[in-house]
Amino acid sequence: MYDWVVLVLTLLLIISYGVYKSTTEKNLTGYFQGDRTMPWYVVLLSIMGTQASAVTFLSGPGQAYTDGMRFVQYYFGLPLVMVVLCITFVPVFHRLKIITAYEFLEKRFDLRTRTLTSFLFQLSRSLSTGISIAAPSIILSSLLGWDILWTNLVMGGVLIIYTVSGGAKSVAYTQKLQMIIISFGLFLAGWLVVKMLPESVGFTDALHVSGKMGKLNVLTSGVTENGFDWKDRYNIWSGVIGGFFLALSYFGTDQSQVGRYLTAKNIADSRMGLLMNGLVKVPMQFLILLLGAMVFAFYQFNTAPIFFNEVQLKKIENSRYK
Repeated sequence: MYDWVVLVLTLLLIISYGVYKSTTEKNLTGYFQGDRTMPWYVVLLSIMGTQASAVTFLSGPGQAYTDGMRFVQYYFGLPLVMVVLCITFVPVFHRLKIITAYEFLEKRFDLRTRTLTSFLFQLSRSLSTGISIAAPSIILSSLLGWDILWTNLVMGGVLIIYTVSGGAKSVAYTQKLQMIIISFGLFLAGWLVVKMLPESVGFTDALHVSGKMGKLNVLTSGVTENGFDWKDRYNIWSGVIGGFFLALSYFGTDQSQVGRYLTAKNIADSRMGLLMNGLVKVPMQFLILLLGAMVFAFYQFNTAPIFFNEVQLKKIENSRYK
């Protein structure tokens, strides 16, 4: 009963807070850019909230659980990307007073170029959003016993309500609130994992176990006895070089991110929001992966379930294979 109360109150708080913060929007600039009045810390949390979807907090620990913490290397080039954007993209976007990144392409080339890139963005973002909604829906449908189709519809409906009704300012302030809740949940999950370890096993012991099993390997060169392993997905070179260009395209041309730092009240606040994101995101991703490594250590002292939800387990128990 208490779980339902917390869930409903949280959703109502997010929707109400976002709509309330958007009551001053009276034109296109207000709707799409919040009248360009956002301070840098709201820009920061909005950028992080957009980037850190539910997939990050669900698949991140799972990534460390199976492969270790090498994935964090993809974020090492992020601070440099933020510097490049602050020097190049941000001043141009602010000077032209554009609403979308693709509006710049129309000014630079023509309407057809803008239309094509806008279409490609909508297509890719639709696929990405579908995954971002589906991932937590799997968890919620297992916990609440709902059909996953209805879970997707409810989650999508809530997002549509406060996004469409409130605009950019609503999204920015609700994402600020969401990031606070998510960060609290991250630390709470880590505390619970350590607390539920056997009495004779502490935090440092769990780290030792994870380290011995290779789950705490952060820096890898990709070099083996037979030379460089081109099939190795996560190493310092693929992370810094590949991660740099991936982040440059994402933060520099993807409207889901460009729209966030264009809500800032001036160039300085846009730059500060981006630079702080580059500094905060790396340790944040490190902690998310560390949580997965701690969960791995936890299951060295406890029996790991076949499936990590009761619904799938009940299906097996009721099947003819039992």
